[in-house]
Amino acid sequence: MSRTGSSLDEKGVNQSLPVFTNTHSAAVTPEKRLLSAFNKDTHDRKVFLAGRAKPFFFTEYYSEEGKTFKLRLVGKIKQQLGIDPTIHPEFPPSLGLTGFTQRVTEVALGKSCQAVLENRVLSVQTPGFTAAVRLGAELLRHWHDVSADWCGPVYLSSPCDDSLADIFLAAGIQDIRQYYYWDDKQRDICLEKLLEDLGRAPEQSVVVLSASAHYPTGADLSQGQWAAITQLIMRRRLIPFLLLPAQGLCYGDLERDTWPVQYCASQGIELLCAQSFSHCFGLYDEAVGHLLCILQQNSLLLSVQSQADKIVRSLWAQPPDAGARVVATVLSNPAHLVEWQGEVKHLVERCMLIRDLLRQRLRILGTPGCWDHLTQQSGLYCCTGLNGQQVDFLSKRRHIYLLPSGCLNVSAINGLNLDYIAESIHLAVTTSL
Repeated sequence: MSRTGSSLDEKGVNQSLPVFTNTHSAAVTPEKRLLSAFNKDTHDRKVFLAGRAKPFFFTEYYSEEGKTFKLRLVGKIKQQLGIDPTIHPEFPPSLGLTGFTQRVTEVALGKSCQAVLENRVLSVQTPGFTAAVRLGAELLRHWHDVSADWCGPVYLSSPCDDSLADIFLAAGIQDIRQYYYWDDKQRDICLEKLLEDLGRAPEQSVVVLSASAHYPTGADLSQGQWAAITQLIMRRRLIPFLLLPAQGLCYGDLERDTWPVQYCASQGIELLCAQSFSHCFGLYDEAVGHLLCILQQNSLLLSVQSQADKIVRSLWAQPPDAGARVVATVLSNPAHLVEWQGEVKHLVERCMLIRDLLRQRLRILGTPGCWDHLTQQSGLYCCTGLNGQQVDFLSKRRHIYLLPSGCLNVSAINGLNLDYIAESIHLAVTTSL
């Protein structure tokens, strides 16, 4: 037998020992289980509201026709860039296109941000939102402490997307904990319990916070709540890792969506922020993400930048540039920016209208309980407050599939299925009483 563990049989055929002998299948997520059940369902009124069995970072916005939306402006710019003779195929820089990273940093922090003026901001283009979170996790592990690799803890909201924990685990950070966020009974954020959990966090813990469009609840922190959390972060010396997975699609206003990031930066806090532009530009096949890191001293920027470059080269080498060029083109042109914001605002207003219509339908039907929380939340997702029994009723008796937590993708509701969904929720609630 050779050193590789292989041998030749009597016919001279190599009989190598198999490598993947004890490989176990990955656990099936609840979303994939739901999609499988939905695909097998033959009912003509079935509705899938859970978001295509993907993490929120990849959940599409659906039009009134039930298809992923396309922005007219983005389509025009793609055509223009496709015939631009000055653009030649070449590998982009490992940290991304400069025009893109400059524009999206300004969008997140503002042009007058002190950290930007003092050259204390690391800005890296990534192939999507997940990659931005992963790069941030890698930087934390390698650079949090010069003398030893940092390994946690990282605090995630309860609930949150399950893939977040997997990203930090893949970066070698094993200590993953949760802080209280959503109160099922009150159907709102419970700031008191949130602050209690973070108040017990060890110093230099990382706290992952949704800057806007919290998944899966759709409930975002108010400015007053952010002020209280920020004070605790500074007092306890915690490190905020802010998430902007659907920038612009929460309020239809870039500045309002990024207010928490700018507020934290104005307090002189060291922070990380992961952004995605795939949602708000309809670039679902382009994977346009970005990571920014605000440092306390600009003398550290080159060192952290070199470490980021090393990590990027080992993970994806270079980010794709097609989608980033589109985003940079829009954000660099005032006329394009106004047109793009108008299209995005239309998408947001449609989601707000759906929320309001659903609330009205439930009120007219006399559905028990208060449903005002539907319009108090924002973004693509909302938490209905339905319990597990009611969610099961919807899928088994009414062929409506939403997340086990009772959360759903608002944009998947349209004029054709709104009344059926409202009637079904009414039946689920009244039947379980």
